[in-house]
Amino acid sequence: MLQINVSQQLKSSIGSTRDYDVNGIIEMDGYDSTVRGEVQLMHTDRSILVKGEINAASEINCGRCLSPFKEEVTLHIEEEYFPSSDIINGTLLPEPDEPGVFTIDENGIMDLTEAIRQYTVLVSPMKPLCSEDCAGLCPVCGTNLNQASCGCTRQPADGPWAKLSELAMIPTETSVPRQKGTK
Repeated sequence: MLQINVSQQLKSSIGSTRDYDVNGIIEMDGYDSTVRGEVQLMHTDRSILVKGEINAASEINCGRCLSPFKEEVTLHIEEEYFPSSDIINGTLLPEPDEPGVFTIDENGIMDLTEAIRQYTVLVSPMKPLCSEDCAGLCPVCGTNLNQASCGCTRQPADGPWAKLSELAMIPTETSVPRQKGTK
């Protein structure tokens, strides 16, 4: 349950709290991430404050060997959700001046999906690795070097970086003819 009806809590006294179990699936960059945890909701003078710890697990591909593996992260969430309408009389409330705030819809439903997605993106590595010592793929034949070895030389002689190997043999400045107009 990533959507919580907070209409009754918005009617309760300021400072009232409620605990909820959170579980569901969030789609993230083409992968499904399973989320589980607990959150505590507190009614403040202007919003519902969400605090909690959520575990997210998803199957992703390694940045070196491209093999799928399971990545698990723990999220410590603390966000404020602002009501978009007055729960008592139904009048629309002005949106908060702060950009990117989370809102509670006019039916009193608070959706945690986007907050959890953003927190997951923040803690996920840019280049996920199945293990720290992942050997990756052979740049010549594409063999997964974690599973098998190949007989390839690691640097192809005619590859796009072949010219860089010639830099070790650059002639000194005295042997290079100067162009007209240079010192």
